[in-house]
Amino acid sequence: MASEKEIKEIYENGMNILEDLTNNVQEIQEQVLEEILKRNAGTEYLSRFFPNGQADNQSFKTNVPIITYEDIKPYIDRIANGETSSILLAYRIIQFLLSTGTSGGQPKLIPMTAESFEKRMSDLLLSDLVTRKCFSGSDEGKSLYLYFIKPEMETPSGLKASFFTTFYFKTESFKNGLAKFCTSPIDTILCLDNKQSMFCQLLTGLLQRDEVVRFGSTFASVLARTIKFLEDYWRELCSNIRTGYLSDWIIDPGCKNDMSLILTRPNRELADSIQQICEDKSWEGIIVKLWPKIKYIHCIITGSMSQYVSLLEFYGGGIPLVSPIYNSSESSFGINLKPLSKPFDVSYTFLPNTDYFEFLPVGKDGEGKAQETWTDDEPVDLANVKLGRYYEVVVTTLAGLYRYTVGDVLKVTGFYNKSPQFQFVERRNVVLSIDVDKTTEEDLSKAIMKAKLILEPLGIMLTAYSSYADTSLTPGRYVLFWELKMKGSNDLPKLDAKIMEQCCCMVEGSFDFTYKSHRKGGAISALELRVVKHGTFDELMDFYVSKGVSVAQYKPPSCLKSEEAVKILNSGMVGKFFSPKTMF
Repeated sequence: MASEKEIKEIYENGMNILEDLTNNVQEIQEQVLEEILKRNAGTEYLSRFFPNGQADNQSFKTNVPIITYEDIKPYIDRIANGETSSILLAYRIIQFLLSTGTSGGQPKLIPMTAESFEKRMSDLLLSDLVTRKCFSGSDEGKSLYLYFIKPEMETPSGLKASFFTTFYFKTESFKNGLAKFCTSPIDTILCLDNKQSMFCQLLTGLLQRDEVVRFGSTFASVLARTIKFLEDYWRELCSNIRTGYLSDWIIDPGCKNDMSLILTRPNRELADSIQQICEDKSWEGIIVKLWPKIKYIHCIITGSMSQYVSLLEFYGGGIPLVSPIYNSSESSFGINLKPLSKPFDVSYTFLPNTDYFEFLPVGKDGEGKAQETWTDDEPVDLANVKLGRYYEVVVTTLAGLYRYTVGDVLKVTGFYNKSPQFQFVERRNVVLSIDVDKTTEEDLSKAIMKAKLILEPLGIMLTAYSSYADTSLTPGRYVLFWELKMKGSNDLPKLDAKIMEQCCCMVEGSFDFTYKSHRKGGAISALELRVVKHGTFDELMDFYVSKGVSVAQYKPPSCLKSEEAVKILNSGMVGKFFSPKTMF
């Protein structure tokens, strides 16, 4: 694990390290691949691709196939069941990481070594350094970061499997590093009961409200849930502060012990101040009102998290939203070198020393939509991607993944020195599909962002959305779920049928030519929009958490595949609307 000396070195020399990395992309990438082959070419998995024993960089690119998780899964399963990790990689696996997707199926097991963890930590520290340099005074206060863990699983081999955040929050690197700057005591973060953990973390954050300069979590979805929790529990939080006593239902020993050291006396003045703020009819800017010294909100807001941007802008009162880093269970890819970028303009600069990256060119049709298949072009190296082109990222790691397709489609938006900067476009496998048509996550997001502009002048906020393809009828149709609320309250807006029909039309009108032609020809039925009551998407999150997803790494599914998930959203439905039967 990273020592305090190593952490200090990154903070002191981080910008020099960054300049060196981004000016020597090709050289560093070739060195990374050479080191991977030097260590792992003799493993059972890789050796079959080098029958003559020559495992150089070029023969790797020529002989080793591009794969998905299903191709590598038999080897990972063997290791999880007790075989030696040397069948896949030379170094010892210390932990399996669980994937974070919620689109369906079992989470993937991704090997992690001590070295691959260190590389992730270096990227996190560099990202933190870049962000702090953009906000003067942000390193002088504390962070109210809402963090949560999930119980670890144990494989038959004895190796643990957990989400990265669960592993990280238990390390000395976290306890001796970031945790020292957080308002939340470590045992409130490590509490397995998410409700008790959330209550105690918010309580400590409110008790230290004048010291908080950063507010955040891993993903925007966690902050959306935090705000909803605050709406439900602010009175009880104020009561705890006013009386100096912790609520009786907080029974976790770690939480009780930590809170006994912080909630030491009644503080009527603080409780009254918080109550006055929370009793305001409008909660616009509530975050900066409760924590007036906050410089920025820190969380991932790209990809499926983009649906929470308007909500965080509303509750944040206009303070910057910083999306710091782009990573996955498989690898750490890059960091945001322009923290002040607008949420929909965020790009990530790839760092060449983490893993070896290749890029499969992805074709775009006439309307800028990613095609389902790759082009005939060969994969290109990190140093050779072209500005404006779209690619699917392929990663080779020291931890046993070789030419592995992550499934993310990216667009090259620029370069920092010689290192490319990418904008996340979509997950390749996240689509709405009805026989004749496939609509991607990107298409859906863009269409909904246009449609919600119809509601904003009316004071109506779209706080969450999802969708599914209803094929129970012939022809099938796409169904959207929207959670709406008034800007000044949690009241359900009055739903005007004509306005909602306009929203349906705007969504359909924003889809591509293929969809429109099939819709016009009667192969797809009119789009349906189902409005759900406030809190319904929290119930959806609870469902996925009950199935094993970590609160800290929950990614809301933009396209539902689970019938149970659809039932949950249907149970909260308060209105349904349709596009006209004939369009286009």
